[in-house]
Amino acid sequence: MHAMINYPHIASMVFKTPLYATPTLVQAVRNVLEPRLLGRANDLPQSLGMESGSSEDREMQRLQVSGRIAVIPVHGVLVARRGHITAACEELLSYERLRSQITAALKHEMVEEIALDFHTGGGHAMGCKELADFIRASTAIKPITAIVNFAAYSAGYYLASACSRIVASPTAGVGSIGVIIETYEVSRMEQEMGITFNTYYRGAHKNNGSPHEPITDQAVQEINGMLDVAYSEFTESVSSFRGLDVSAIVDTEARLFRPKEALALKLIDEIAPAQDAIDTISQRYTRNTGTTPRNNRSIRAQARAFDTSCQL
Repeated sequence: MHAMINYPHIASMVFKTPLYATPTLVQAVRNVLEPRLLGRANDLPQSLGMESGSSEDREMQRLQVSGRIAVIPVHGVLVARRGHITAACEELLSYERLRSQITAALKHEMVEEIALDFHTGGGHAMGCKELADFIRASTAIKPITAIVNFAAYSAGYYLASACSRIVASPTAGVGSIGVIIETYEVSRMEQEMGITFNTYYRGAHKNNGSPHEPITDQAVQEINGMLDVAYSEFTESVSSFRGLDVSAIVDTEARLFRPKEALALKLIDEIAPAQDAIDTISQRYTRNTGTTPRNNRSIRAQARAFDTSCQL
């Protein structure tokens, strides 16, 4: 069953909320949303796909396993909850679904290692840390390699940094370790059109960042507080995952890095074409084709116990 997209709801996940995303990605999403929010687009809304059934069973069936490696794509805009938009915007991938895919790979008998194939400009701050922590904990059960093919920016790099190691293709990009919040204001346009919004509320901060009036100093102060918290979480997590000083992460100033510079800064571990990286990993497990995967029963038990503990 498909539901029609609620553009104001989508906008609430883009504006006035911390994003681990590049400015380019924010601009691209804004270009899709603004005409529709302002009534300037005549096209019909596209469908918002929602899937039903057991997510674990579904992801187990869909898992791409080759040479005892599960390759899981991490593509498009990263969002907190399940769902995807087709045609209206870039591909969406939820942290919720990605976790289900990783869990399925942890439990899969024939999977010895997981490869996350990154091509993303980032997305939501909400939910990103939780998934990054889950990825790091999962590496104790099976190795997880991040393959940057061809972009792992912001939230994408947050997740990649939690993996056992990071391999970037020669023309890839990583970084953008920062956080951004955008607000939008249409009060002058509404004034020209003769439209007045009367807003009644209780609680001094309830109307912060309203698009119908100029932003207040109070709202700016609250936004800066949200930025500080999200930025600290990001930089401190990457510092811990990569074994680097927090000051070294902060000093990147959210820059975008090509592979050689990223390698020098220890933001990645290796530079290699994506297929070569996959082949190298695969060879480690296929040299003795007659052998069975290591401790399958024990690994499945660990994966189930780990997934249960993370849900408590």
